[in-house]
Amino acid sequence: MEEKASISQQAIESVHRGKLAFCKFLSANDTGLTGGHQCGIYIPKPAYSILFGERGIKGENKERLAKIRWMGDFETESKFTYYGTGTRNEYRITRFGQGFELLRPRNTGALVVLVKMSEEDYEGWVLEMEDDIEAFLEYFSLSPAETGRLLGTEVLADNQQEQSKLAKMDAFVQGLQGGFPKAVDMSKAARDIYNDVYDHIEYIVQQPDKELLAWNNMEYDLFRRIEEVQYGEAIRRGFDSMQDFIDVANSILNRRKSRAGKSLEYHLEAIFQGNQLPYDAQVITEERKKPDFVFPSGSAYHNPAYSSDKLVVLGAKTTCKDRWRQVITEASRVKTKYLCTLQQGISPQQLHEMKSENVVLVVPKPYIKTYPREYRADIFSLENFIQFVKEKTSI
Repeated sequence: MEEKASISQQAIESVHRGKLAFCKFLSANDTGLTGGHQCGIYIPKPAYSILFGERGIKGENKERLAKIRWMGDFETESKFTYYGTGTRNEYRITRFGQGFELLRPRNTGALVVLVKMSEEDYEGWVLEMEDDIEAFLEYFSLSPAETGRLLGTEVLADNQQEQSKLAKMDAFVQGLQGGFPKAVDMSKAARDIYNDVYDHIEYIVQQPDKELLAWNNMEYDLFRRIEEVQYGEAIRRGFDSMQDFIDVANSILNRRKSRAGKSLEYHLEAIFQGNQLPYDAQVITEERKKPDFVFPSGSAYHNPAYSSDKLVVLGAKTTCKDRWRQVITEASRVKTKYLCTLQQGISPQQLHEMKSENVVLVVPKPYIKTYPREYRADIFSLENFIQFVKEKTSI
């Protein structure tokens, strides 16, 4: 019997069949946790075309109905609405019917994928498991920070900074001479290009949350540029056999997976160095575990005379809906573990579990609002975490 494709594979195939596609992480606002008077899936304004042929006009409301087939299983006749009157200026999808389980609070932080098959027919997918989310993002070479927009759309180089960015990326790619850089080298190249083009090196100290997201996005842009240069011609030319195609596809996907896992760590290192924080990375602790960062150092951690109250341990995971538990046992001397993530939103149940296990999230400041309101006060921004480490380690 043929094995059924995973949810992520089905969503990927749906995107390829469709005319237009959009994805985003479900926020607390989407799942009704914020107590807003209008729940439903919020669609950012730049992605309006997934719902309507023309932009909404401020001062006017508009709506239409469309059928959405969810998870390849059941349909809803949902409402697409632009709210343009009063103080509102937003797009939403509502009307899912009673018993619609995919927008429950527990799905906060899940990745929703909406695919336009025709004007009246859509397919919808909600990826709850971390493996499915990462497989989908890796396939399209997307950072979690690049969700909340249409898939397959690129920003046009319509100004001097964008043209300079492309020129610097191409110069880096040409220097590779057909090879791929190590993950640490590509992360550094992305930071260097961003800092050269936008000249905001002071943001490392003044706005570290913004800098982290900017570097992360630049690295994804650079990675896609390398792929285009090195594989684009072969893909457009076609393949002599199915095996040749599979070999190239597997090579691309495997490289995406191996690169994605380390980039967040390397960018965090640059942030910590720029803020003059003492740390060691990948310190070997009990049972040969390796937390991503130990402040102020590995030697301090292994010194019984050094107070555990002055130690801080941080893990780094791009997404953490399921894998957050891995940090719990990585450093026995420290009761509270900190976990930096680019995940946008997590369900109240998972956040309650994290709190009970003494895991504190560190999230880029713009993403904190995607979490349930009652847990936001417990979440650190990166800027707050840096200040906390300085105070904790008496810098």
